[in-house]
Amino acid sequence: MQKHRLFFVLVAISISIILSGCFQGEQSLEDMDPPQDAEAVDNDLTSSTESEDEGEDTEATDTTEAETVERQLYLLDANGMVASQTLELPVLESKAVAEQVLQYLVKDGPVTELLPNGFQAVLPAGTEILGLDIEEDGTLIVDVSKEFEEYEAEDEVKILEAMTFTLTQFDNVEKVKLRINGHEQNAMPVNGTPIGDGYTRANGINITETDNIDLINSKAVTMYFPAEHDENRYFVPVTHHVKTEQGDTLHAIVESLVDGPGYVTNLMQVFNSGTELTEAPTLNNGVLELVFNENVLLENSVISDEVMETLVRTLTERQDVEAVNVRVENVDQLVNESGEAYSEPVTKETFMPSEKL
Repeated sequence: MQKHRLFFVLVAISISIILSGCFQGEQSLEDMDPPQDAEAVDNDLTSSTESEDEGEDTEATDTTEAETVERQLYLLDANGMVASQTLELPVLESKAVAEQVLQYLVKDGPVTELLPNGFQAVLPAGTEILGLDIEEDGTLIVDVSKEFEEYEAEDEVKILEAMTFTLTQFDNVEKVKLRINGHEQNAMPVNGTPIGDGYTRANGINITETDNIDLINSKAVTMYFPAEHDENRYFVPVTHHVKTEQGDTLHAIVESLVDGPGYVTNLMQVFNSGTELTEAPTLNNGVLELVFNENVLLENSVISDEVMETLVRTLTERQDVEAVNVRVENVDQLVNESGEAYSEPVTKETFMPSEKL
């Protein structure tokens, strides 16, 4: 009997010890648990770090993606002629692109590091673009700072031409007017070149003067011919009068292109000797059809890229011509120098991308 009592006493003591240990353990765990608000702070820190990492990853991705866009800037080449160069400019909201291209025409401005050999900006150093306002008729009014007036008289027309042709690359800009510090200008400030109701591409660019011009039987036309400087090939627009005695201006323009740039020796002749139109040009729904003899070809069915670009750049300057379809007699399919077929009429956007402001 005493043995049984001793056994029960030992069991009771053991249970008491075990329960006491469990109770103390629970208290210890509660003491070690962090407060709920401390745990929330830790989660916020983790999220913030992950967000920063994600932001850095996104920024890194953005910088690797294309952040520039091609723009046509009309600059001065090594021969003092106004010519376009396609440069990569930072992407901006559409409303700011006109101001941007003007800023890239300023000497010692952001264009400096981008200038090809032999080219220079046209607007006087320090010129600021104070504002732009486009009207419903396509007139873009440009407001510039007083520094704009600090140019030589002989550069005046080139400045006006460069501004006009650069800004009218945008489809909804037809002509350009000028303000200086908010004051409207009817003429350029140094040599008095008239601006009137606005300067347009119809006023011409790199105008060539020839003797005995028959103004009645001729028409001022801007043509594009290639030039080269330090292996950089580019196109130069030249305005001169084309004889239109037969009344067919389009035919006269093509024949003048085939004849070449004439005495402007720094421009290149791209048409082969003996090249002729075999049919009169026809214009249907904005597409100009031209049919040449086989002398226009380089070989077989290959037509020179520069011949095609000369034709398209020049002829689409006319408002009624949207595209050019070139054919050659006895040739079923024309191809470019890379062997790609001309399966549809060629537009100016092939060579000179454009957009609206």
